Amino acid sequence: MELDLDRTELARAIGRLPVWPLTPDVARAPTRLDFRSDPADEIIAATSLVHIVPLLTRDRKLRDSTIVPIAV
Repeated sequence: MELDLDRTELARAIGRLPVWPLTPDVARAPTRLDFRSDPADEIIAATSLVHIVPLLTRDRKLRDSTIVPIAV
């Protein structure tokens, strides 16, 4: 898959994506996860969990979680 990152439409779409900060709630949430992975994946999953936003991922560990909301 190739993306033209300079394309105006793509820049606008990316600009509309929400960005959540690393809050104390997100920082504590990895302890509630039902899997262990690298810290970056755990923070991504924790952010999804805290904000109740379905996560779109191909990572098997994250997809096998029973508590992280996964987009289908």
